[in-house]
Amino acid sequence: MKIENLIKEKNLVLTVARKELLEIFFNARKPLSFEEVKDKITMDRATFYRNISKFEDKSIIKSFESNDKKRYYEVQQSPHPHFICNVCNKIECLDEVDVNIKKYIIQDIILKGICQKCN
Repeated sequence: MKIENLIKEKNLVLTVARKELLEIFFNARKPLSFEEVKDKITMDRATFYRNISKFEDKSIIKSFESNDKKRYYEVQQSPHPHFICNVCNKIECLDEVDVNIKKYIIQDIILKGICQKCN
């Protein structure tokens, strides 16, 4: 989906900052923190967080906190699990994890442990 269409569909105003942010997140292969995108954007920190908040309200972006106490953001897609290494704090998106818990609707799974590199 084109970013312009998504912004219109979510009843948001298309701004340069919003388009710039969404392009970064749509092209990312993993969740990103502010620190990882700050050198790629032309906006200040407050504008970044203001737009991220709007995107979360409109279910475009979702976020979670990692071991390093940073917030990570990614495009809201079909639910998928994440693995966070307790040693290097690397975050990986996992294709699937077999969890069969009856009577519950699982919306988010974050697994923590030690990655292959740190093991």
